[in-house]
Amino acid sequence: MGIGKVLISLVAVETAVGPYKFDWNETHIYNPAWPPHAKFHNAQTMSMGGALGGVSLWHLWKGSGDTREALDAAAICAALYWVTNISALCYPGSKAVDPPDTASFPQAKFALPSLALVALGYLLERRRLS
Repeated sequence: MGIGKVLISLVAVETAVGPYKFDWNETHIYNPAWPPHAKFHNAQTMSMGGALGGVSLWHLWKGSGDTREALDAAAICAALYWVTNISALCYPGSKAVDPPDTASFPQAKFALPSLALVALGYLLERRRLS
């Protein structure tokens, strides 16, 4: 078991659990000010985090998980949630927090380190596999 797999696995678990931890509350899914369609997209985001984290772990730890293809798939799945988290700021009218201007991008303290861990884990595993 390589340390790179462990690092990617940590991010995959964070990706699967984090959205529920931070969004299953009165500021998001139970927010009475949010219209049903906004809640739909919040729920979609939570489900996507769970799915991406689960698929990443599956690729890493399945029987043939010590292949380049499995590592590539696991790293992509572990990183996608965080890449899309950052890219959401590029959409018109999008803000990282409600109400706007209360913070700039608090998700950065999770998104950027998570992407760095996936990259480091990927590089370590690539070295171990070669």
